Amino acid sequence: MLVLLAVHAAAALLAPVLVRSLGRSAFLGLALVPAAGFAYVLTRLPVVLDGGEVTDGFTWIPALGVDVAVRLDALSAVLSLLVTGVGALVVLYCARYFTPSSGGLPRFAGVLLAFAGAMLALVWADDVVVLYVSWELTTIFSFLLVGQDAHKRASRAAAMQALTITAAGGLTMLVGLVVLAEAAGTYRLSGIVAVGPSLGGAAVTAGVICVLVGALSKSALIPFHFWLPSAMAAPTPVSAFLHAAAMVKAGVYLVLRLAPGFADDPGWRPVVAIAAGATMLLGGIVAARQTDLKLLLAHGTVSQLGFMILLAGAGTRDAALAAIGLVVAHALFKSALFLSVGVIDRCAGTRDLRELSGLGRRAPALAIAATLAAASMAGIPPLLGFVTKEGAFEAFLHRAYGPFAEVLLAVVVLGSVLTVAYSARFVLGAFTDVFTTDARTEWIRPGALFLGAPVLLGLASLVAGPAIPGIAPLLTRYADTLAASYPTPLELKLWPGLTVAFGLSVLAIVLGLVLAWPRVAARAAAVRPLHAVRSEVTWRALVHAVENGALRVTAQTQRGSLAVVLCTILGVLVAGPGVVLIASGALGEVRVDRVADSPAQVVAAVLAVASTVAAARAKRRLAAVLLVGGLGYAVAVIFALAGAPDVALTQALVETMTLVVVVLVLRRLPADITEHHSPRRRLARLLIAAPIGVLVALLGATALGARTAEPVSQAFPSQAYGFGAGQNVVNVTLVDIRAWDTIGELSVLLAAATGVASLVFLDRRTGTPPGGTRRRRRAPVGPGPVAGSGWLRGPTLERLARQLRPGPRVTERTLLLEVVTRLVFPTIMVLSIYFLFAGHNAPGGGFAGGLLAGLALVVRYVAGGRYELGEAAPVEAGTLLGTGLLLAGLSGAAGLLFGGEVLQTWVLEGEVPVLGHVKFVSSLIFDVGVYLIVVGLVLDVLRSLGAELDRLGDTPGPSNAPTRQPVGAEKEARA
Repeated sequence: MLVLLAVHAAAALLAPVLVRSLGRSAFLGLALVPAAGFAYVLTRLPVVLDGGEVTDGFTWIPALGVDVAVRLDALSAVLSLLVTGVGALVVLYCARYFTPSSGGLPRFAGVLLAFAGAMLALVWADDVVVLYVSWELTTIFSFLLVGQDAHKRASRAAAMQALTITAAGGLTMLVGLVVLAEAAGTYRLSGIVAVGPSLGGAAVTAGVICVLVGALSKSALIPFHFWLPSAMAAPTPVSAFLHAAAMVKAGVYLVLRLAPGFADDPGWRPVVAIAAGATMLLGGIVAARQTDLKLLLAHGTVSQLGFMILLAGAGTRDAALAAIGLVVAHALFKSALFLSVGVIDRCAGTRDLRELSGLGRRAPALAIAATLAAASMAGIPPLLGFVTKEGAFEAFLHRAYGPFAEVLLAVVVLGSVLTVAYSARFVLGAFTDVFTTDARTEWIRPGALFLGAPVLLGLASLVAGPAIPGIAPLLTRYADTLAASYPTPLELKLWPGLTVAFGLSVLAIVLGLVLAWPRVAARAAAVRPLHAVRSEVTWRALVHAVENGALRVTAQTQRGSLAVVLCTILGVLVAGPGVVLIASGALGEVRVDRVADSPAQVVAAVLAVASTVAAARAKRRLAAVLLVGGLGYAVAVIFALAGAPDVALTQALVETMTLVVVVLVLRRLPADITEHHSPRRRLARLLIAAPIGVLVALLGATALGARTAEPVSQAFPSQAYGFGAGQNVVNVTLVDIRAWDTIGELSVLLAAATGVASLVFLDRRTGTPPGGTRRRRRAPVGPGPVAGSGWLRGPTLERLARQLRPGPRVTERTLLLEVVTRLVFPTIMVLSIYFLFAGHNAPGGGFAGGLLAGLALVVRYVAGGRYELGEAAPVEAGTLLGTGLLLAGLSGAAGLLFGGEVLQTWVLEGEVPVLGHVKFVSSLIFDVGVYLIVVGLVLDVLRSLGAELDRLGDTPGPSNAPTRQPVGAEKEARA
C-alpha cells in the first residue's frame, strides 16, 4: 500500500516532464497510475469481504507514538475504488479536454496526480496524524487545481475561498482528533473508534463537534456550503474528480468512519441533522433555479452531500448501508454529468441551457449517457440511484434518528422532489429546445476518447442497479459495524416491492417533474426571497462582516500611538504574569547565591545601568541609540567575563549591526525626540518601565530556580568532544546537536530579509547598485587603488570625481576615508573567513563570521555610499540568501549518503599530500550556508534602508523633494 502511494508521488513529480515532452497525450500514460491502484484494491477485496483487513506502515515519530499506518477495510475499499476508478477515467478525459495550447498543463498534471495520491492516503490512513496530513494535502492540491486558470480573477478568488474554508475546518478537526485520541489513549483511528462508545464527558463532546466542523466544511454543508459552487471556476475535470467523486467525499468518509464509535455522543446527531437537512433543501432550491449547467450540478452536489451526511450521521446500520450506497451512486452519476458538461462546453461553446438546442439529435451517445446519469440522480428505476434512495427512505422508516425520523423523512422526500426537478432541468436544458428559442446550436463533434469517460460512467450507473446483489456484500460489510435500529435488516434490492418507500419515490418523481416544467420553474425562479440563499451573497456578506469587525476592533485598539500600544502590552504583562508570580508564592523561593564573580562584572553592570539611565534622558535620537548600544556592549563584556566568548562576540557584532540599521532609519526622522516628551509623560512611562524591569528580572531568577531536571546541555561537551566534531561546544550545538533549530532561525532571517526588501523596493530588489560589475568598467585612469584595477576594486578617478561632485541629497565623501577603508576591508574579510573556519574549535562560526563580513560592507557603505557598496559587493542579496539556504539544506541531506540521519555530522580525516593531516567536518558546509545568509541579510538591509533610500532621494521630482528637518538633523544622519 505504501509502495502504491509512493508511485503516485513519483508520478506527480514526473508528470510535468512527461507533459512537456509528449503534450496532452502524456495523460494517457499517467492514467495507468490510478488504474493500478484500482486493480490493487480489487485484488484485496476477497480479504475484505471475509472480514479481514490489509495493513501496512512503519514507525514515524516514536517519541510521540505516531506511525505511518494505513489500513484497507470495507469502508476504505469502497472509497479507494471510487478515487482510483473515477480518477483514472478523469485523467484519460484530460487528454482531450485540454487543447495542445492550454497553459499550465505540466503543473496541472503533477498536481492532479498528487491529489489522487493524497486522497488515497486519506481513506487508507489509520493514524490521526497521517489522516490530518493527507486531509490538508488534499486542501492544498485542490487550491492549486481550482486556481489553475490563475490569470482569471474568478479562479483566484474561488481557490482562495476554498482554501480558507477547508483549511480552517481542517485545523478545527485536528483539535477534535487530538482530544479524542488523548481520551482514547491511542492515535490509531481504529483504536479510537473501538473505544469510542465507552468515552464520555464534555471534552469528548467538544472533540466530536470539532471533528464534525472539519467534516462539514470539507463536504460543503451549511454554513460552509458557499465555497463549492464558487469552485466551479476550476476546469471541468477538477470538478468531476474533486467536487463529485473525491475531495468532497472526505467529510462523508470521516462521518462514516467515526459513526460506529461516536454517533451516540450528545453533540453528534443534533449537529449532523440540522446542518445536513438544511443543506439538502437549500442546495436543491438553488440548483433548480440555475441556468448554467455546471452551477446546477454544483448546487445539486451540495444538496446530495447534505443527503449523504444526514444518512451517514444517523449511526444506525440501515442508514449507514443507504449512505455508503448513495456515496457510490453519487460518484458515478455526478462525475458522468460533470464530464458531460465539459464536452458540451468545449464542443458547443456554452453551458447556458437557454442557448443550447438540438444537442440530443447531434450527440446521441452523450445524450444517452448524461440522461442515464441524471436519471440515477433523480432516483429513476432501474438505476443505482433508485436503489440507494429506496434504501434511504427505508432507513428513516426504520427509525433512524429515533423520534425525529418522521420529520427528517419529510425533509428527505422534499429534497428528493428538488433533486428530480433539477435533474430533469439538466436533461431538458442540455439536450432539448424547451428553454431556448434558437433553432440550432453550433456543435463540434467530439472524439471517441473525449466521450469515453462520461459514457462509461453513465453506463455504470445503469449496470450497477441490476448488479446490486454483487455490490451489496461489500457495502453491508461496513454497515454491520453499526447497531441495528429495526428488527428486519435493510437490504439493497433492485425491486423492493410495493412498499411505503416505493410510494414516496413515485411521489418525489411526479412532483419533481411538475416542478421542472418550464412554466412552473419560471414562476418558482421569480420568487424574490430565494435570492438571499445564493452562495456568493453569503460569502460576500461574511467577508464584509469580518472586514468591518476588523476595522472596528483596530480603531478601538490601535490609535496610531506607539507609546499607547506599548504601554498597553506592558501593562497586561504586569497584570498577568506579574500577579500570578506574586500570588503563587514563587518569589519566596528565589535565592541569590552571589552578586558577581569579579569586580570587572560589577563595573560592566554599572556601565550598563548608566547607559540605560542616560538613554532614557537623551534628547536626541542618535544619542539615545548610541547609549542603548553602550548597554549592549556592557552586556557583551559581562558575557565575556562569565566565560562565554562566543556569546560575547555575537552580542557585540549584533549590537554593532543593530546600531548601523537604526542609524540608517534615523536619517529619515527628526533629530530631536523631546518635542512630545514632557516631564509628566516621562514620569508616567517610568511608572510602567520600572515594574516591567523588576518583573523580567524576577521571572528570570524564578525560572532559573525552578529547574528540577538535569539540563540536557550538560551532555553536549562530551558529545562534541567524543565524536570529534569540535571543541567549541556553542558552535557544535548550533550546526550539529540542534541543527534543526538553526534551520528554523535561518528561515526567520530569510523571511526578515524578504520583509525588509518588500517594504522598501517598489518592484523588486534592484540588485547591484551603481558602481557594481553590472556596468561595463572603463579602462583605469591613474595609478593606485582607486583606479579600479586589482583586488582593491573601485571606480575610476573620472567616475569618482563625478560621484563626489556636489548635488542635491548627495552624501559628502572623503577620498582619504575611502582609501583607508579599502585598505582595511580585505583584512576584515580575511578575519571573517577565519571566524568561519575556526568556529568549531575557537570562538567564531558562520554567524559571527557573516556579521563581521557584513560590518566590513557597512564600512564601505559609510565611506562611499551606495557606489562604494556596489564595488565591494557586486552580487545580489537574493543570490546569497538562496545559495546559503541551499547549502544548509544540502549539508543536512548529506548525512543520508553515509547511512545516517538528516543533519547528522560526519568527520572525514586523513593524510593529504603537501597539506599533511586534514580533518573535515561536514557541518562546515552548514556553517558556510549560515555565513552566506547573514551576509545576504546585511547586504539586503544596506541596499534597502541605505542605498535604495539614497537613490530615491537623489531622484528629481516633486515626490522626492527634500523634506525640512530640524537644525542638526542632517549632520546626525550623516554621522
